[in-house]
Amino acid sequence: MGDNSGDTPSFSSDDVITGAAQGRLKSFVERIERLEEDKAVVTNDLKEVYQEAKGEGFDVKILRKVVRIRKTDKAALSEEEAMIDLYMSALEG
Repeated sequence: MGDNSGDTPSFSSDDVITGAAQGRLKSFVERIERLEEDKAVVTNDLKEVYQEAKGEGFDVKILRKVVRIRKTDKAALSEEEAMIDLYMSALEG
C-alpha cells in the first residue's frame, strides 16, 4: 500500500489489495450497485407520479415547486421569501 500517515489507506497502481481490504471493497461496490438500482426505481416511480398528475391536469412545474417548498426548512423559506420581496420592491421602486 502507498505511504500514508493517516488512518485511511492509500493505494497506488503498484499496490495489490488483499485480504480484508478486498472484502470491504467488494462490499462497498455491491452496496453502491444496489443503491443505484434502488435510485433508478425511485426515479422512475417519481416520473410516473408526475405524469399521472399531469394527466389529471396538474401543472408539474408548480407541483415540483410545492414539493421543494414543503421540504425546505421553514426559517430558510421565510428568509428566502423576505429576500425575494426585498428584491422585487427594489426593482419596482
